[in-house]
Amino acid sequence: MIKCISCGEEYSLNEIIYTCEKCGSVLEVIKDVDVSKDIFSCRKQTMWKYKEFMPVDESKIVSLEEGGTPFVKCDKLGGELGIDLYVKVEGSNPTGSFKDRGMSVGITKAMELGVSTVGCASTGNTSASLAAYAARAGLRCVVLLPSGKVALGKLAQAMFHGAEVLSIKGNFDEALEAVTALALEGELYLLNSVNPFRLEGQKTIGFEIVDDLGWKSPDRVILPVGNAGNISAIWKGISEFYDAGFIENKPMMTGIQAEGACPIVNAVRKNKMEIETVDNPETVATAIRIGAPVSSLKALRAIYDSKGYAETVSDEEILNAQKLLARKEGIGVEPASAASIAGLLKLVDECVVDKGEQVVCIVTGHLLKDPNTAINACVEPLEVEADIKNLREVIKKN
Repeated sequence: MIKCISCGEEYSLNEIIYTCEKCGSVLEVIKDVDVSKDIFSCRKQTMWKYKEFMPVDESKIVSLEEGGTPFVKCDKLGGELGIDLYVKVEGSNPTGSFKDRGMSVGITKAMELGVSTVGCASTGNTSASLAAYAARAGLRCVVLLPSGKVALGKLAQAMFHGAEVLSIKGNFDEALEAVTALALEGELYLLNSVNPFRLEGQKTIGFEIVDDLGWKSPDRVILPVGNAGNISAIWKGISEFYDAGFIENKPMMTGIQAEGACPIVNAVRKNKMEIETVDNPETVATAIRIGAPVSSLKALRAIYDSKGYAETVSDEEILNAQKLLARKEGIGVEPASAASIAGLLKLVDECVVDKGEQVVCIVTGHLLKDPNTAINACVEPLEVEADIKNLREVIKKN
């Protein structure tokens, strides 16, 4: 069933609904599962390994083999920080971001419902993912992007996969308001994270973390927060495995936002359950440049219920962390992804993260999602003659 997280009103799984008709709050999917974790052994390493926990018809699955992403132990960086550090590399998904998990479930649900057109508003990754999965399913795809605010790698993906891309004169929040109105009029099936089936795919990040750790929970999970769906989804996934008796503990969920787009952090600092929107969010990390996150209530509950934390980082800290992760551990990520690493560095320095903690940082998108930022962070190649003597001298000098 689908259930309102505020008033408890219940709806059918086959009903096209995005928010509660009774109180207007966000919804979540509830599915009763009674299986042993042994059932997952020897299955293919994709997110559908955990299909029993997915609230969709198995015969209609639309997949590009998403999930099963690298879980990298970062001994060099972790050793310097005095922690046991793992990085979950979501940029290894088919279109280069964690959004593929949610789109696989969301598009599968769209096929169940028999819709012909799907749509979203996006800062980039959502549109790229939706376009690919809609193409896979043979559905028409319409995406609304804030004009001039989307990284070129993501825009190219959406257009290349055949989406009808509309550039909105406004920010992401205005684009989302517009596409939601279209969805409510029945023009398309909305697949932003307000759609509860999206988060059912993203919760598999939580499944994989505890599976990768040998059916144990880490002490802390740190991740970037934009529209706030992912932090609540991962918490939901880990909580479902906890309720199933697969693990004994749960992690502290720790959300990181850019200083110029931090409504969740502001609410946590005031110990509130409601956010004050940021009218003109701004940050180099375009994927989290969101001032009115639709899943804010879910995110705040995840942070409070887990005794977690929330912090901001500057654009400078984000870009420095992006370089650090690439050059220290060989993991290339887009700026928004690096917010989790920047946040980790800050929280260690502030003694929020204790020495010896086992920490998992989620890096949400691939380096080449935002190629311009990566290129601008580098120096021009040194041009030399193709002469062995000259090359030897240059190498020794440098």
